[in-house]
Amino acid sequence: MTSTVATARRAVFRGGVTPVLAAAFLWGTVGPAQILAATSASPVAIGACRMLLGGFVLGLCTARPAGIRSVWQRHTWRWTVVSIAVTAAFQACFLEAVARSGAALATAVTFGTVPVVSGVCGRLLAGERLGGRWACGTAGAVVGIVLLLVPADGAATDGVGVLLGIVAGAGFGIYISATKQLEARGADTATAAPTSVFCAGLLVSPWVFTHPQGLAEPRALVLIGWLALATTALGYLLFTRGVRRLSGATVGTLSLAEPLVAAVWGVALLGERPGAAAVLGAVLLLGGLVVVSLPARRRAGPVPAAEGGS
Repeated sequence: MTSTVATARRAVFRGGVTPVLAAAFLWGTVGPAQILAATSASPVAIGACRMLLGGFVLGLCTARPAGIRSVWQRHTWRWTVVSIAVTAAFQACFLEAVARSGAALATAVTFGTVPVVSGVCGRLLAGERLGGRWACGTAGAVVGIVLLLVPADGAATDGVGVLLGIVAGAGFGIYISATKQLEARGADTATAAPTSVFCAGLLVSPWVFTHPQGLAEPRALVLIGWLALATTALGYLLFTRGVRRLSGATVGTLSLAEPLVAAVWGVALLGERPGAAAVLGAVLLLGGLVVVSLPARRRAGPVPAAEGGS
């Protein structure tokens, strides 16, 4: 029985934790890529292009007619609409937050909000148990993010940028729960992801026509290509594959890997030099991720497929 439990735990780790962390790694490059591109294009317009192209490519790879029907059934369409709305809010608010506050700060604020929202939603909507490991891991990670937010050299923090980051994080936390609700109602989550992303792109697309300046720049085109193909198509493919095997609370906490990746890229590529508080924050953030991602040991009993490290 012990070996069976261990095998099941390893399967959850490989099939759930690993792809979600890989998606978080890709998403962690969004902010730094946007800063490096230094394009004059509107962040919201870039987000719309990212969603349209990325959602289309992702749909070509995963969507099937039966899957499309499954996300628009009578008992699933409301959650599909929710996922579209929060995806649009996340993309628009996050990229604008990066433009205002910088890659590291915007990413930290956004994904410090995610585990709290996803955990509460999972508890309220699905009755998920928020165990001690989730509480300790999330608390450590959120404290780490607070330390990452400490302004360096007395620089002022953009309040609007922080607020947009919080809205983006809440949107992504709700998206995690909406995905779990769609799955519970029999919807094809492999189709739900491109549906949400592409339709969200259509929702935001008027911004492209009202703010087209800079979108034809080579830097903007390269940025859109990376954001659409790598961070959206591949990122959501990995995320959808992993989220099926994990609780919403665990997925939300694992998403905290994204600000850590953004901070590393900020040091390596953008020349950012974190202070002592930021270094301690990164250590706490990494520790929280380890707590919730390592397979838990149990003496015996069945292993629910929907649980992860929490």
